[in-house]
Amino acid sequence: MDSSKDIARITAIETPAVRADTSELAALAPAAAAALRLLTDAIKRGADYESIVDALKDAQLHEAFAGVLDAASAAVMDQLDDDDPYDFDIRLEGDNLSGAASEIRNAFRWL
Repeated sequence: MDSSKDIARITAIETPAVRADTSELAALAPAAAAALRLLTDAIKRGADYESIVDALKDAQLHEAFAGVLDAASAAVMDQLDDDDPYDFDIRLEGDNLSGAASEIRNAFRWL
């Protein structure tokens, strides 16, 4: 790739959690958000939006994001107590996470 046409070359993303030297997996979320913000900025600066959107689709970004929410939904539902398998608050949270995952997948079907 011709470096004169590069908008940005990312070599590292440092999050507050990384600076604090923690091993929490949640520290990856700010890095993922930062990468998407860089793509947003690139489009605003004139990058070919079609190629960026196609790259997001090819990378199955929606499936990765929806997969995180599906896993979170399953983790929430695992919290259901055998004494009360119909706990409304837990089921609502699990259903909301699962529904959000479905909406993310649906949004990419339009592209």
